[in-house]
Formats: sequence, C-alpha cells, structure tokens
Amino acid sequence: MGHGIALTLAKAGHNVAITDPVTGARESVLARIRQSMAALGDDDRIIAKTLKRIDIYNTTVEAVGHAGVVFEAAPEKMALKQRIFAEVEEHAPKTCILASNTSVMPITKIMSKLRLKERALGTHWWNPPHMIPLVEVISTQWTNPEIAQTMFELLGGAGKPPVMVAKDVPGFIGNRLQHALWREAVSLVENGICDAEAVDTVIKSSFGRRLAVLGPLENADLVGTDLTLDIHENVLFDLESRKEPSPYLKQLVKKGRLGMKSGAGFRKWTTKEADAVRNRVGRHLMQLGKILVD
Repeated sequence: MGHGIALTLAKAGHNVAITDPVTGARESVLARIRQSMAALGDDDRIIAKTLKRIDIYNTTVEAVGHAGVVFEAAPEKMALKQRIFAEVEEHAPKTCILASNTSVMPITKIMSKLRLKERALGTHWWNPPHMIPLVEVISTQWTNPEIAQTMFELLGGAGKPPVMVAKDVPGFIGNRLQHALWREAVSLVENGICDAEAVDTVIKSSFGRRLAVLGPLENADLVGTDLTLDIHENVLFDLESRKEPSPYLKQLVKKGRLGMKSGAGFRKWTTKEADAVRNRVGRHLMQLGKILVD
C-alpha cells in the first residue's frame, strides 16, 4: 500500500518522503514504484520525473520532520499504529495533517492518544492504491472540518475521487457494502443453494458488469424506487442477517483452507490458476481506467 500511495502523490507533483522499519522494503521501494508505473504504461520520462520527487529515509524522525501530511500504512495492528502516531506527533510540525490508512480499524481509537486530535483522520485507500481511484476520508469526533476538506482537496488534486465519511463506523462505506455482499455469498454456499463457482459467475456475469458505472442507488432510481420496494418486500426477510462470521468460513480457516495462498479456500487453486486471476484483475483495472477516462 505504501509504495502505491507514494507513487500516486509523487506522480501528481508532490515531494514525498518514505520510511519503513524494514531495510529491504526501503531498498526496494523505488524499484517497485518503477515497476508499477511501467505496468501502468508510463514512459521513462514520467517515471524518472516521479522518482526524483521521492526521498527514502531510515527513520520516522527524518521522514516527518518537515512534512505537511503524513500517511501511515502499517499493518492492521492497533498498538503498532498508535506507537507510530505517537512518534510522528512528537517530531512532525504541529500543522501537519496525520492520516491513517486502514480498511476497517476505528480511526477514533487509533488517534485517541494524540495531543492534537483535531488534525488527525483516516484515509482508506483501496488496493492497489495507484490503480483503484477511490479514497475514503474518515473524520473522527475531533477532526477539524477544515482539515478534512484540505485532505479531500489534496486527494482530488492527485486524481483520486474522494468521499467523505462523516461518522467513524466499522468498515466505513466501501467495506460495509462489500462484506454485506460477501456475507450473503458465503451463506448461499453454506446452505447448499449453490457452489462457490456459481456465486462468482452470477456476480461477474450479471449485475457486476454494471457496478462500475451504475451504483446501487442509481440503479434503484433507474428501475424505480417502487420496484425496488416490491423486491425488498419479497426477498430481504430471507437474506443472511447473522451478526458474526459464518461457521462455514471459520471451518475453512481452521482447516487451513486459506484461499489462493494455501491452494484452497472456497475453491481449489493451482499456482497457475491463482496467477491467472491476479493478472486478469490487473489487466481489467487498467482497461477499465482507460474506458472510464475516455
């Protein structure tokens, strides 16, 4: 995530300082950025210009000393993120905006121990951040609205269409929507209604095809809120509504069926099949980006 965020901001004209506690990550980051930009179709001139705006530092103290904005992209561990922000707050300018990148962790809790909480917020970048346009900007109960607006404008200027999340709720907007779908998908398989391949085929071959250009509420307005209400009255009562993870999903994890990385999850995967899916996703995101721009 970190190298994609750095790539995006440097490509947009910002000077970027990167640090990482892992020496290998620091030493390889410029090569990874170059590789990602080449995959996006950027020519050598643009790549070189972008890389000149990026400096690598061995310590957090060095990296944040003159920063206007800090994006933290550490692993999803609360204590770790809190330690990082304690160090950042100690050494960054008091006017510096502090942003945590996380998919579901509560921003309020991450920032709860800071002295200047009003300048802190969340920015949920989607993976890979240099290819997925959206960034969710999450305010806590302390966030100064002007700080949130500044972040909103910074991201928009970097070519990332942001959305404001006014309340710090688990999963923000995107992951609440995504995992509501995933909960029902797991339930269909768990209850023997269909297999995993059927679930994926239905989504990819029907409404999934229009989701990139037609959101669910746009779709409701397109077909009519009256029809949407009729459908809800006849289907919502039977949808999965449990508040905890599926027992079926728990069993998969317990048995070591962890997905592509272990060779099996909901479906079985060879290394060749898994690589083909990853490559297909990358190609699709690049092609979709060009189509939507055009």
